[in-house]
Amino acid sequence: MFSKGVRYMLLSTLFFSLMNVCVKSLAHIPAAEVILFRSIVSLVMSYTVLRKAGVPVLGTNYRWLIARGTAGAIALLLFFNTLQNIPLATAATVQYMSPIFTAILGIFMVKERVRLWQWFFFLVSFAGILVINGVEVNVDGLYLWLGVLSAVFSGLAYTIIRKINTQEHPLVIMFYFPLVSIPVVGVYCLFTWVNPVGWDWALLLLVGILTQLGQYYMTMSYQAEEISKVANLNYIGIIYALLLGYVLFDEQFSLLTYWGMALVLLGVILNIRYKNRLVKAERARTKEV
Repeated sequence: MFSKGVRYMLLSTLFFSLMNVCVKSLAHIPAAEVILFRSIVSLVMSYTVLRKAGVPVLGTNYRWLIARGTAGAIALLLFFNTLQNIPLATAATVQYMSPIFTAILGIFMVKERVRLWQWFFFLVSFAGILVINGVEVNVDGLYLWLGVLSAVFSGLAYTIIRKINTQEHPLVIMFYFPLVSIPVVGVYCLFTWVNPVGWDWALLLLVGILTQLGQYYMTMSYQAEEISKVANLNYIGIIYALLLGYVLFDEQFSLLTYWGMALVLLGVILNIRYKNRLVKAERARTKEV
């Protein structure tokens, strides 16, 4: 059940969850400034490794690489904008629509079929997110739709990774995000800059490193597996977040939270098992032919 792509995505969501812990500890630093630091770290790490490996830094699929970097930057900026203007739980829940949009876009952009049962498994996991986070109904409609748009652009960025597939080194694909985001958030930071002090510098560096690891394994996952198999593994991130909140911040769970976690896991596991069964059946048919 735990194929290479699945293992990569589980690692990716873990690193992103650890990154969120660091971001939570940097609440006094503007979001755009955090994005700027993580982008700089990503740019330096990607460039250094690619140069040492002798891989062309800018790749060859310029159009799709620029599109991926742009979609990722827009998604992140919209998400942070939403995060600052509506309740955290609602913003996070809306962002968790991105795996669904990834699967939908994958049908049209990379011609990968998503079976009816798989849509059901996606909805089971998303229902778990709703149970855990809940939804605040009294929110500004504009920012709610900006959150949905953020999820769409996240889905677009992930689908483009699958579209590029193994034609480019994972770090080449990742290199284009900071290329786009640094100029944009850099200008914004000129007006909102807050000087980091003490441990802030270490945390900002850690945000960049953890983001780099999360992005790397996510890219590897989408290169290794079909979107419909690994996209909803992003929902495991909420379980990591809850466990880290319990261990590090003494956050307590309600009974509903446990039910929500069970639904998330149920949807993810059923989807993986179903997809594995489809692959085995297809291989059996191929051998018969």
